[in-house]
Amino acid sequence: MRSALVVGTGLIGTSIALALTRRGVTVYLEDRDTTAVRTAQALGAGSMEPPPGRLDLAVLAVPPVHIGAVLAQCQQKGMAHVYTDAASVKAQPHQEIRAAGGDPATYVGGHPLAGAERSGPLAARADLFEGRPWVLTPSPQTERSALNLGLELVSLCGGVPVLMETAAHDQAVALTSHAPHLVASMMAARLEGARSEYIRVSGQGLRDVTRIAGGDPALWSDILTANAEAVADILDEYAVDLDRMITVLRAQRSGEEQVRKQAYADLEEMLSRGHRGHARVPDKRSSLPTEFVAVPVAVPDQPGALARLFASVSGVGVNIEDVRIEHSLDQPRGLVELLVDAASVTTVRRLLDEQGWAWQEEAPLV
Repeated sequence: MRSALVVGTGLIGTSIALALTRRGVTVYLEDRDTTAVRTAQALGAGSMEPPPGRLDLAVLAVPPVHIGAVLAQCQQKGMAHVYTDAASVKAQPHQEIRAAGGDPATYVGGHPLAGAERSGPLAARADLFEGRPWVLTPSPQTERSALNLGLELVSLCGGVPVLMETAAHDQAVALTSHAPHLVASMMAARLEGARSEYIRVSGQGLRDVTRIAGGDPALWSDILTANAEAVADILDEYAVDLDRMITVLRAQRSGEEQVRKQAYADLEEMLSRGHRGHARVPDKRSSLPTEFVAVPVAVPDQPGALARLFASVSGVGVNIEDVRIEHSLDQPRGLVELLVDAASVTTVRRLLDEQGWAWQEEAPLV
């Protein structure tokens, strides 16, 4: 691949453009939002200039509801030989392509499973997709050359290709992404009118559970609408469990000891199911190709303390692979876990000692 067009310069589109540019691909950018596309260009993601001719690939980084129409427009203009997208719903775009006058032969559906809490081009990173699954959903009409170019895109961006049927993909993301986002939003909504003193005593658990509720409401409305049936099926299952847990918790007040014992057993069984389910969720550490070690560091609750810590570690040439932060509002310091290459641990610990940071031992993570 030598040239590409990225339509849509939000977080995902700009990150794809940055990754391709880094690998030597000539990238052109297009977006109705002139501020976003100018920002992406300023970041070095590509050029706003009109392409000189038909490009190798066009990536449509627009909401699912617009894929069919945008694809048809791009194909009518002959903008690229092959087209793909980055939408998180796949069945609806596939269905709408023909209705919009698009040609499915040169199109392969795509969905990189990566993101960030922030949106927009300023949150983009060239390494956003490294080691992350990237689903491709070719239809029976998709030409082999289109699939091959989709696979090349995933490779250039550092992703891990996964081939799926559209229906299976949408059911999978309903379970693992869309329904969890909706549940997190509903939980966070309970905080809107909560008393301030209640919010003040919240801990890391609340932040973890509601973190994804900070996503763009307009974008997520489009996503959930496009995958509404599959998400509703998952919520039906949640509803059964929720009704059961309400009954179990009410039963704790029963005057009959046997009823209380059974309710306790049912509660423990549900929590155990959750524990087993959580154990199946892969995290970044499980996919790392080498051994890493988490170094916990106590960081004072002072302006610039985190920045000083990160700058110090980076200053000795050590790459921080991941960060976890635990902090309560009523504590004078927080605990920051730095995930670094095992070969760099001695260097990091020596640096922390020299600069007076408090740290503790941690087991290696493979």
